[in-house]
Amino acid sequence: MTEQIKTLGVGMLGCGNWGINHVRALVAEPTATLHLVCDPSEAARSRCRSRAFKATITSSVDEVIHDERVDAVVIASPAITHAELAGQALRAGKHVLVEKPIALNGADAAELRDLARDRKLTLAVGHLMLYHPAVELLRKLLRSGELGDLYYLHAARVNLGRLRHDENALWSFGPHDISMIDYLLGELPVSVSARGCGYLQTNVEDVVFVTLRFAGGQMAHIRLSWLDPRKERRLTVVCSKKMVEFDDVSSEKLRIYDKGYDRPPEFTEFAEYLTIRHGDIHIPHVKMVEPLAVEIRHFLDCVRSGATPRTDGESAVRVVQVLEAAQASLARDGAPVEISPK
Repeated sequence: MTEQIKTLGVGMLGCGNWGINHVRALVAEPTATLHLVCDPSEAARSRCRSRAFKATITSSVDEVIHDERVDAVVIASPAITHAELAGQALRAGKHVLVEKPIALNGADAAELRDLARDRKLTLAVGHLMLYHPAVELLRKLLRSGELGDLYYLHAARVNLGRLRHDENALWSFGPHDISMIDYLLGELPVSVSARGCGYLQTNVEDVVFVTLRFAGGQMAHIRLSWLDPRKERRLTVVCSKKMVEFDDVSSEKLRIYDKGYDRPPEFTEFAEYLTIRHGDIHIPHVKMVEPLAVEIRHFLDCVRSGATPRTDGESAVRVVQVLEAAQASLARDGAPVEISPK
């Protein structure tokens, strides 16, 4: 006999440009019932009614987080409200999935992590790329040793996109790549430096360049911009044996390059010491599923089982620490800022 999965009641805070996608995914999720959706915008609420016609649509946060049918709250409101709303929901005894970034400073992020831990509630953050099947495969390749020792990574997340007024390119785009790098390496960088400029708006950087240094000598560089001629969503990983490119814009999500420098066991001249290896390019088949649907299902499974989410409060704190350090470096025109665990 097939074991019946408990259906969880869910409340949604925020159904704007991105929140409406959460609404769609929750309505389609068979193990959840979306009971209430909240947004202060009448236009957003009106659009939501046709997507979640069985849910109560409201402008009251309290109505959502205090409804007895609601086991878990999903938050996709503006970033500046994440910490406050997540705290309210946790204090009301609700499990929480909150969009990235979980907070705008490390202290608030750590407080939410500790609050969820103390109350034995599930807290997950919407670092969507960690639910991408190509990123999961890339992590397995790194951990298997097939790629060799990690040397460095570089990422680009750019396009000619929607202008933001409430956050810069670092806080808008940066969490995606920083969370992927954190997931792949599993450690905090020891220092961060960042430089950027606001060409379209004063004090809102449209383009930011971030450099991370790690204790083991690895380095990562991230280019972020919504002022660029073409869309790129690319992460390149360079290792001692092989190199891998993850291109989320391409239909070929991963390319594994059997390229690098070989060191022969014996040599008589320095020119013989390092020889370039030009091997094959392997394009593995990546079975694509919608990362948002995977993220929501994973969160709900963790609520039921008590398991730790892939993107838990601890990882959320690390990502915010890196963002906070990068913002401090921006203010100092690129001067490195050291990071220590919280």
